[in-house]
Amino acid sequence: MPHDHHDHLSPSGHPYRSDNDAPLSYWQVMEIAVRELMIEKGEVTAAEVAAQIDAMDARNPSHGARVVARAWDEPEFRAALLADATNATREMGFDIGPMNLVAVENTQDVHNVIVCTLCSCYPRNLLGLPPDWYKTREYRSRTVKEPRKVLAEFGVELPDNVTCRVHDSTADMRYIVLPARPKGTDGWTQEALAELVTRDSMIGTGLAKQP
Repeated sequence: MPHDHHDHLSPSGHPYRSDNDAPLSYWQVMEIAVRELMIEKGEVTAAEVAAQIDAMDARNPSHGARVVARAWDEPEFRAALLADATNATREMGFDIGPMNLVAVENTQDVHNVIVCTLCSCYPRNLLGLPPDWYKTREYRSRTVKEPRKVLAEFGVELPDNVTCRVHDSTADMRYIVLPARPKGTDGWTQEALAELVTRDSMIGTGLAKQP
């Protein structure tokens, strides 16, 4: 489950993916119609639409890593992030829009993991596009029922004395995990700390890299 690729290879040696040439869905047709109508009425230009798409595609886990690294390095920012992650990240230039962002912190006693049981709600402004496994029915259903077993499949073995908390994202609320800071990183710059933060550690299915 934690793998993003298929087991079957195409004749070229690359992972096989089915052709994306199926008929457009209702929602795809609706998006095209609304977009073209807004362009025709002068509400937005095609260039503005393209620029927004480029901005969305540029989102990646390095944005979230910068937030985590700053929280590790600056106690005041860490407190602000845990109190109001929406505003704390907005001040760094990462605007989540009308939704709320909640930061949950991993400690010696608590490990947090994020899931969206209804669909695939995800803090894309900080982590980019969600991985394939995050959107699967298997991950969405099993994580709330047997989180420790799921985490073990990702290589995260939790001691019995550590509480595992599962957070369910919604249409108007997103979560990001603040992973535990690795030992031996005192005095590191925020840029160096950010290199230790992985996408999975901010979902809770992984841990920060060890120095």
